[in-house]
Amino acid sequence: MSANEAVVVTVDGPVRIVTLNRPDNLNAADSELHRAIAEVWDELRRDTDARAIVLTGAGRAFSAGGDFGLLQTMVDDVDVRAVTMEEGKTIVRSMLAIEIPIVGAVNGPAVGLGCSLVSLCDLVLIAADAHLADPHVALGLVAADGGAISWPFLTGLLRAKEHLILGTRISAEEAVAAGLATRISPDPLAEAVELAHRIAKLPPQSVVETKRILNAGLRAAVAQLLDDAIAAETRSFDTPEFRANLARLTPAEPRGGDR
Repeated sequence: MSANEAVVVTVDGPVRIVTLNRPDNLNAADSELHRAIAEVWDELRRDTDARAIVLTGAGRAFSAGGDFGLLQTMVDDVDVRAVTMEEGKTIVRSMLAIEIPIVGAVNGPAVGLGCSLVSLCDLVLIAADAHLADPHVALGLVAADGGAISWPFLTGLLRAKEHLILGTRISAEEAVAAGLATRISPDPLAEAVELAHRIAKLPPQSVVETKRILNAGLRAAVAQLLDDAIAAETRSFDTPEFRANLARLTPAEPRGGDR
């Protein structure tokens, strides 16, 4: 089955493989992909035969973040901005709400939105040559849609501040050491699928309830902070610093940005 062409959902027994599918653009999220990411979790929630999920990217990247064309549209059109930011909230809440585990297969760079998606997975396998980065702040946006809330739970507060405020690139080795990835894998997708099948064979009630308990603190933080964080990021689109940075970066290829 498939949510649409932008996000492909493949059935592998009790495992669902979710693939971000804009490989020619390094899976940078245009409006279609961003909407599909927001919607796919509800589809998966209704799939009563699913026992585990693998999340990955098509081609050589996990996700390069937000498509610059979408970001420019969000500057110019406040209605598109509002819809997209609501989708951002839906992505965070839905990934935390879904009961079955999500295994991230980070096959290449995971930047901005891609990095946020990784931080909301339950287990993360990362290729040795992949990296994470969240350049929201450096670009002029508040780091709202995942990192600023989830990273302190994963890395500790001081390390989260360093990486998010400075927007540093985090190698696979550093990601594992920081708690942003579970381990380095020579074949993240194959190993993630294997791991998901191992999870799928476990007693479902014990898996679901254990995940719920482990994520309780993060869910509470999201409930308390996400609306305020997204409102702050929404205001960032009107700042001269962000608009100047976006104008400087928009002609660059590939078209990937922060979200």
